[in-house]
Amino acid sequence: MSEPKATGSLADLQEIIARHWGYRTLRPLQGQAMQAVLDRRDSLVVLPTGGGKSLCYQAPAVLRGGTTVVISPLIALMKDQVDSLRACGIAAVSIDSSLSANERFACEMDVRQGEVRLLFLSPERLVQTDFFRVLQQIEVCTFAIDEAHCISHWGHDFRPEYRQMSRLREFFPQATVHAYTATATEQVRADIIAQLALRDPVELVGNFDRPNLIYRILPRQDTLKQSLDVLERHEGEAGIIYCLRRRDVDELAASLQKKGIKARGYHAGMSGDERQNAQEAFASEQVDVIVATVAFGMGIDRSNVRFVLHAAMPKSLEHYQQETGRAGRDGLEAECVLLYSGGDLYSFRSILAKSAKEAGVETHLPHAFKHLDDMDRYCRGALCRHAALVRYFGQEYPGDSCNACDVCLGDTEAVPDATVVAQKILSCVARVKEGFGIGHVASVLRGENSENLRKRGHDKLTTFGLLRGHGKADVRDWVYQLIAQGVLVQVGDEYPLLRLNEASWEVMRGQRQVRLVQLVRRKKGEQPQKAKVETISWEGVDRALFEELRHLRRDLARDRQVAPFIVFTDNTLREMARMRPSTLERMRLIPGIGDRRLRDFGALFLQIVADYCRKHGLPFDVL
Repeated sequence: MSEPKATGSLADLQEIIARHWGYRTLRPLQGQAMQAVLDRRDSLVVLPTGGGKSLCYQAPAVLRGGTTVVISPLIALMKDQVDSLRACGIAAVSIDSSLSANERFACEMDVRQGEVRLLFLSPERLVQTDFFRVLQQIEVCTFAIDEAHCISHWGHDFRPEYRQMSRLREFFPQATVHAYTATATEQVRADIIAQLALRDPVELVGNFDRPNLIYRILPRQDTLKQSLDVLERHEGEAGIIYCLRRRDVDELAASLQKKGIKARGYHAGMSGDERQNAQEAFASEQVDVIVATVAFGMGIDRSNVRFVLHAAMPKSLEHYQQETGRAGRDGLEAECVLLYSGGDLYSFRSILAKSAKEAGVETHLPHAFKHLDDMDRYCRGALCRHAALVRYFGQEYPGDSCNACDVCLGDTEAVPDATVVAQKILSCVARVKEGFGIGHVASVLRGENSENLRKRGHDKLTTFGLLRGHGKADVRDWVYQLIAQGVLVQVGDEYPLLRLNEASWEVMRGQRQVRLVQLVRRKKGEQPQKAKVETISWEGVDRALFEELRHLRRDLARDRQVAPFIVFTDNTLREMARMRPSTLERMRLIPGIGDRRLRDFGALFLQIVADYCRKHGLPFDVL
């Protein structure tokens, strides 16, 4: 079999991309990443979620011919990519355990006959079966490793089976290998290069910032109420809520369902069929909200997730970036809310320590604890969230305000006389002789009339009722903020107690100042300030027309048994509802509409636009 063309120009690539994918411009670093494939140079490409990584290996595969093998960790990811490529008119298959013997044989025959441009495989299928011999026979010379951070021990989603990819050099010494990931620190990038034995690779690292995401990190006070607040802002839109424990998932999902919200739970304690049904219901837009542990993650390729809500702190900034990155993959605005409590740090430390002890592997604990500390500092920091996040990954953020996070949008405010409030809290810890936890100390400070306090005589303490009139959630959160600032200590795992340190006494003596924050008090029904990205993407869009187009998309996707975004993305539908094209030629100008999609779906969507414009007396072809 002849080897695919080793050269090609970006102009050739852009013609192919416009024809198949309907895009006429490239995103940052895409051109360089594609050129590395055409030039037969190994590469490591780190682009944020939504940055167009997949196109970096898909477009060159179409231009060069031959078969490019894509290594992907999950069947769901492979299916979505194959469906999307076929919708663009590109020959692609995945060979996985979901296929029958006859289907697998037919796919293998297509591969042998050179009819497949992109072949998706799991790492196990490539090296644990004889299938690699088939690929040797057709002289595969290009491999794309998707989700490449999985190969690194230092990565947040390390998967041992990915280590087997190091054998690619043994099986295919002349092939080029290209690694792609959305999240990788410098340490992880070095490990990926070493593990894959990349040869003098082109290393491309994009901007880690996701300007379309609005980050909010707020004190956790009432998880259900705060979740409903987020859902109210995103009525009818898709979202993921992450919980720390399985029981939290079950309770919150049940509570949301009682409120009439289309929500489903997802965690490892459910059967495989239950998890699969929940995932498919979410992907097909039958369900708006998934409440899940982090078991729900990498296989989620729905492009129009409009919010991600963390009901507890993630265990690392890498996890946080990956999980929030599931929002706004289509480049449109999305909100990422984290409900934070200082207790999350101690809960995670306890969980990790217990798991490590049971497994008899405790050497990684210092590394895991450092990740937790980094995440905790990020949560309690008062700097722009976008700036702090990109700095963690070794980049600088341009400007002082992102206008797209809680800090820059003014969601929190300083507590008046914070040092005096801190002195009252610390004095109470001293008065109860450092023998109680946060809940008890908060009850004393709030002057609660309880039998528990009276029998201990704590209703007679001088600190009793010093913070009367403040909510318990506020007082608890202030205690956690003092712990985070190192002026109060929490000791013990199962029933942690509050203890003072030298810094505590410095505050009480007036030798040290502290800063405390609280949520801005808004009137009932008053919404947080809108970020700039939330208004720009809707400018000129007829929302009612967008919804009609969205309903047609869902029906077409259901009939074809594909995810709705495979038909058209939200971005494409918004442009359609903004422009209101009068002809197929005009519709072809909208980004995301290539020749195949125009042929398959164009007339149906054009009819919806025409009927809507005539009914409402609206003009066509708005530029």
